[in-house]
Amino acid sequence: MYRLLIVDDEEIITDALYETFARYMPDCLDVCRAYSASEALAWMERSRIDIVLTDIRMPGMNGLELTEQVLAYWSHCRVVFLTGYSDFNYAYQAFQMQNVRYLLKTEGYDKILAVVGEVVEEIRQSQHMHKLLEKTYEVTCQLAVLQQEEYLRNLLQNGTSYAGSEIDIQNHLDQWGIGLRASSPVYVVLGRMTYREKPSHAERAQLQTSARMIGSAVMEEQTIHISVLDHYGDMVWLIQPKQTELEPGSSLVRYLEGTLEWVQEACMTSLGISVVFALAGNSCHWSEIPRQYERLRQLHWMKIGDGISMVLRDYDEVLPNQGQREFTRISNRIEVMSGYLETGKIQQFYEVFEALANELIHEDVTMERAMETYYNLALHLYSTINRWGLHQDIPDQRRLLHLHEYTCMKDAVQFLYQAADQLVRFKSSNEQERANAVIHSLCAYVTEHLEEDLSLVRLAELYHFNPSYLSRFFKQEMGINLSEFIDELRIRRAKELLRNADLMVREVALQVGYESAHSFTRFFKKATGMTPQEFRESLLVR
Repeated sequence: MYRLLIVDDEEIITDALYETFARYMPDCLDVCRAYSASEALAWMERSRIDIVLTDIRMPGMNGLELTEQVLAYWSHCRVVFLTGYSDFNYAYQAFQMQNVRYLLKTEGYDKILAVVGEVVEEIRQSQHMHKLLEKTYEVTCQLAVLQQEEYLRNLLQNGTSYAGSEIDIQNHLDQWGIGLRASSPVYVVLGRMTYREKPSHAERAQLQTSARMIGSAVMEEQTIHISVLDHYGDMVWLIQPKQTELEPGSSLVRYLEGTLEWVQEACMTSLGISVVFALAGNSCHWSEIPRQYERLRQLHWMKIGDGISMVLRDYDEVLPNQGQREFTRISNRIEVMSGYLETGKIQQFYEVFEALANELIHEDVTMERAMETYYNLALHLYSTINRWGLHQDIPDQRRLLHLHEYTCMKDAVQFLYQAADQLVRFKSSNEQERANAVIHSLCAYVTEHLEEDLSLVRLAELYHFNPSYLSRFFKQEMGINLSEFIDELRIRRAKELLRNADLMVREVALQVGYESAHSFTRFFKKATGMTPQEFRESLLVR
């Protein structure tokens, strides 16, 4: 999914364009809006933006100055200037910029939609594998690939015990044509591919090579890096910034997160494969590479299982807000859960059980905490199965105590659910099917906060998801786009409020998330075929 940011200091124009594009290619466009250049830059810091549709003349920072900062931050971003002025000087400056177009507001919505559609297609084409392969093929052919990769694999496994001192490491790096600096720390990225159909060995090797070339080509502008396939067939990058720091207000980790999202889109578009990346949140010294690499492998194991592209970030430190989210002692919670099961309080049992299970696959959970939670929970289920004499009903119960036998934590959690369901079915024949906790919570939040910011980026921040992943996950579970779901709730709520004749249309608009009554009226008529006032009058006729 591509992200479009609309920037204009005129609220009516911004809102009208936002509503138009929100319904234009909903499966591939996530639309955001800003009413000033400074607000637009704040969006750039929060999330990757693929297309910026901006007015040129704005108070404070104008569109040309904004574009210079946008392209410095995300060089792959495309910009479409939209202005009411046919000013030659502005147009001339705009055409000097890379990936920039120039439109007059008088050209109408159809022209604007067509141009953005062309830009989306250009981005798709730019992600095509062959263009990226051509850019990196010449460099790749010059490397002594076999010797270089064997050196890197041994470095991942043994660190400086294999490579030697800093001087020895630098000599090896120079010998194998690796541009990294032994005197500087490195970031480690681990990528794992999933395939729609099982490929042959030759096909897998070609896909792995192509994916590495795509990733390296995209990261080339801001970083020094080298990639290698580890002994398990996963892709590993060792990365250093080209400069001491990137542009003020940014960081290499944030840059890598956005860039890896772009690589995922390119791999899906060009190769038809899904890639999950695990990214170290902090750099490490060369001697610590094996430990960092092993942590990322464990993070993959804990999080992967649904084949959906996402970027995982490893926080190998105490998070700043961790004190606000202290876990209650696991043993106490399991004791409470056991009491609910024994007394037949199935709903309360599942509430505690799901809370523990969700912690195992939560984005911020540490691996150490996940292991402790899993084995405490598994041991309780195992003990209950034995105590209730359910050996015949759950013949493979011993798997509960062998976490290493599962391909990932999600599979292990799924088996915990199967064991819990068996116990509940034994206890009660009227078991309710377990609803997806995240989707249920998200739907409840949207319903209760219709008057607030419900953009995809905001919801992703609240639920600790990657925005693109949240969009795909919601549609996969609910069969409807998240934006369509929000619009339906807003229309339903608006109809309820309009029945109250004491409320003005502007008051109704504010309660369903529209600051402008004009924008709300256009949205309501688009969805129902009537203006809010016409809807009220139709109620009187009835």
